[in-house]
Amino acid sequence: MAKSRKSRRGAPAASVAETVDGGLAELIPDPDRARAWTLLLDGAPQSHVDLDDPAFLSFEYQRRLGHVIDLVAPPGRPVRAVHLGGGALTLARYVAATRPRSTQQVVERDAPLVELVRRELPLDRNARIRVRSTDAREGLAKVPDGWADLVVADVFSGARTPAHLTSTEFLDEVRRALAPGGWYAANLADGPPLTHLRGQIATAAARFAELALVADPTVLRGRRFGNAVLVAADQPLPIPELTRRAASDPHPGRVEHGRALRDFTGGATPVTDASAVDSPAPPASVFT
Repeated sequence: MAKSRKSRRGAPAASVAETVDGGLAELIPDPDRARAWTLLLDGAPQSHVDLDDPAFLSFEYQRRLGHVIDLVAPPGRPVRAVHLGGGALTLARYVAATRPRSTQQVVERDAPLVELVRRELPLDRNARIRVRSTDAREGLAKVPDGWADLVVADVFSGARTPAHLTSTEFLDEVRRALAPGGWYAANLADGPPLTHLRGQIATAAARFAELALVADPTVLRGRRFGNAVLVAADQPLPIPELTRRAASDPHPGRVEHGRALRDFTGGATPVTDASAVDSPAPPASVFT
């Protein structure tokens, strides 16, 4: 284990590195923001958080999830959110900062990682965030029926989403935990030929009436590996506003929905527990 913070008063913060269950966790200071950090696991960027401005979202996929959070309910209204996957607790901090008095549950199985993040990047003591160190699906099963306005799935183990978080049975648990009118959002990662992404859209379509997908156009065209944010609900989604927000990002995203999204699946069938596999591993070039 290696650890280094500040060598002298006023000196720039140095990185922190510790071994956690998921591998080597590193907190790297952001040279452009005084109290901002990037979390890496075995060299793969996982989260970015600014302690002075938790409403700032640096990563592309986190900004897109931030758009979803902002559209779940009118601005400023507290929400009840479940985050499957914790990382540096970036999105939970975002909800707490933009929607005070929100109640949140974070499920992150890597207890040493949670300890590192809470020690080095402490939460606002007024944030109503409870963290459970357990498997995401097991933690979701403990959420009361109809409790959540929003469930966010952002779970990666070795840069891959575990198979048991990709099935219709998993989404049955998500639906059970959601309140009427609640939303589900998932950070998905895939590359050519997009088999995993197409299967996940088909799986969500088997359980939710309305879907939208937000991603870089080059990812949707199968030209490179990347992230896509899937949004699902049982009532119409605010597609025009989601489209406007995604298009205004520093790296503009495209929103697919309706027939175009159904056609995108290319005949993929829903994934079940019996057929589920981990999401594909990203190529080494993604992190270089």
